[in-house]
Amino acid sequence: MTDPIPPKRIFPDAKRDAEAAKHIPSSPQTEDPAYKLAFQDKEFLLRPDLRPVRFQLELLKPELFLDEQKIGSTFVVYGSARVPEPEKAKALLAQAKTDKEKLIAERLVAKSHYYEVARELAQLASKTDRDEDGQRHFVVCSGGGPSFMEAANRGAQDVGAESIGLNIVLPHEQLPNPYVTPSLSFQFHYFALRKMHFLLRARAVAVFPGGFGTFDEMFELLTLIQTGKVRPLPILLYGREFWERVVNFEALVEEGVISERDLDLLTWCETAEEGWGKVCDYYAEGDSAPLRAAS
Repeated sequence: MTDPIPPKRIFPDAKRDAEAAKHIPSSPQTEDPAYKLAFQDKEFLLRPDLRPVRFQLELLKPELFLDEQKIGSTFVVYGSARVPEPEKAKALLAQAKTDKEKLIAERLVAKSHYYEVARELAQLASKTDRDEDGQRHFVVCSGGGPSFMEAANRGAQDVGAESIGLNIVLPHEQLPNPYVTPSLSFQFHYFALRKMHFLLRARAVAVFPGGFGTFDEMFELLTLIQTGKVRPLPILLYGREFWERVVNFEALVEEGVISERDLDLLTWCETAEEGWGKVCDYYAEGDSAPLRAAS
């Protein structure tokens, strides 16, 4: 006599009941919003008091999708959405009319070469081998927008690798750049959950010149490491001339609001090879590092 094989489940799954709910006969009771299945009731899910549920959904959806696609770790790229690639930056300079427009365009041209640096850095990171469990590591992850974010996703695509885009709903239209892998393109409502997903799998971060958003992302990461909430990881800071012009890091030390060793959290870089080399060296030296950096 063979052992009985029990069914995997005895309750119908939600998808089946959702389909069945479409064919319920009409009546005053079934037409009222109260009768809708809770998980199909959009108006219910959008109520202010359902915010904790929406938080959980935005945390859970990308986490499940990335797990299913065996994304073990990421290489995160932060940076401005406003610095165009070199040829487009030169075109802006040619179109500038006022002195102020010319000054801004000249500074954009000066930073635009980092577009190619970000692209090359993503190419290097995307060549990392899978580990023995089939997990992918240093998968390029950006905010999914234009400029340096686009360059990073583009670099991954250059070498036939997939990459992640964490987009967010903004008052003005913002589409993911065309180089993000469609099945790894996510849209967020909450900035907080988006920033959490940037860091949950991050094992290296490259920060290119940027504005408020880039400052927010970089300084939050520095704070998390400084306070011991996140383990140290390579933070590559590109564009020393830009950063030292807009942030006086030494003054923060002199004012006593950070320590001298806090500056060691930043690794200054100018080229893709230099940055990737720093990441490889970091993990080659750390015996507790959870992943292997490819050369």
